[in-house]
Amino acid sequence: MSAIRELPEIAGLDGGCPLLRIPAEIDVPLTPRVRALIDTAEYRRLQRISQLGLVSLVYPAALHTRFEHSLGVYRLALLFLRQLSYDRRFAELISTADAELLIAAALLHDLGHWPFCHPIEDIRLPSVPEHELFANSFLLEGEIADALREDWSIQPRDVVALLSGKPRDSKSRLLASVLSGPIDIDKMDYLYRDSLHAGVPYGRNFDQARLIGSLCLNAAGSGLAITEKGKTASEMMVFARYVMFSEVYWHHGVRSATAMLQRAFYLLHGQLDLDAIFRLTEPPMIDLLVKQAGGAEARSAAGELLSGLFGPHRRLYKRLAQYSVYDPASEELFRKLARRPYPWLAACAEQFATEASTALGRVIAPHEILFDAPPVAREVDFNIDVYFPKRNQYRTLGEISPVVRALGTQFDDYVKRVRVFAHPRVVEELKGSARVDELVARAVELTGD
Repeated sequence: MSAIRELPEIAGLDGGCPLLRIPAEIDVPLTPRVRALIDTAEYRRLQRISQLGLVSLVYPAALHTRFEHSLGVYRLALLFLRQLSYDRRFAELISTADAELLIAAALLHDLGHWPFCHPIEDIRLPSVPEHELFANSFLLEGEIADALREDWSIQPRDVVALLSGKPRDSKSRLLASVLSGPIDIDKMDYLYRDSLHAGVPYGRNFDQARLIGSLCLNAAGSGLAITEKGKTASEMMVFARYVMFSEVYWHHGVRSATAMLQRAFYLLHGQLDLDAIFRLTEPPMIDLLVKQAGGAEARSAAGELLSGLFGPHRRLYKRLAQYSVYDPASEELFRKLARRPYPWLAACAEQFATEASTALGRVIAPHEILFDAPPVAREVDFNIDVYFPKRNQYRTLGEISPVVRALGTQFDDYVKRVRVFAHPRVVEELKGSARVDELVARAVELTGD
């Protein structure tokens, strides 16, 4: 029997240790050394940071936490390791110490997230760190670092190196591919969990057990692959991600809320102690942002935006225009606005407000218009290698699957649309009295490059 399968956490999948129940009816092995990590103050803060943030303004049950997601990712790491331990090349390359490092990294992979992390990171402000680097302050010293050394015999810097995404050798690349790659434990959990809590079926419409059962190593032995029996399950996972982005993550209401938060943070960030605010949990961070904007009754631009998100009355900006890469009438404007740096996008929205004020004969405030567009960074694709044992041959999933070929590497441009949002008090007037597309084109032209 593989020594990896004898690790207490992996053996605990079949009982024999305390279990922690998470949705949906999933038991997570809770060994003493796992408990030593998740009971630290730094880890428990994840219980008060929601996984999806502003999505709950559209899908009200999407209130699950980074803590729950991290436990789900940890459990999937155990399932991946158990399956891969039957692979001869994996067993020869990965020791029990390596497997323990992966288990700890899976538990700790989201430690650096702060509330509303991804919308804030997408602005790409020089003063905002990447959450992976921000996690280092929690990992390299304090309770978690002590627990890693004392209970796991793991050096904290080894966890940092694995989570940094900069592997140095085949072993590190293989372990890193389990955490982040075409088919990884993070995506596999968040698609399922986000779908479950949002109340939609899309992220659960793939056979997780079949996909895990097909795991193997790629030809070089430096990353994950799947056998041909996992092909359909992997195609369904690609499609699940596409539909989750289309119907949940990039739902127009969610993106309206996202654009409002981004503009408010952009207006306020120079006044904030970012290191301090990113260590807060969600309610205190919201309170601090509102206070910095002038308080709950503030009439400042940032105050009004935050009030619409977190005040007593939900008031999301309305969709004024939308541009898609697949719509011939709007493709040109989509390409001119997509993947622009956020400061340029904000300046273009303000220029639109100026042009609209002239067209309407009254002032449209700069913060009453928001441009939302696909960010600079693209999503990782799903083009994993597929192994055909009878032919002893590897081919990429994109080569053998029209679904993946169509969606896996290009869905960013199809599911992420450019949208213009306007404050509810001006949207109808703008729709009725101005030619919005002409104003957008004019704003783009005047903003320049």
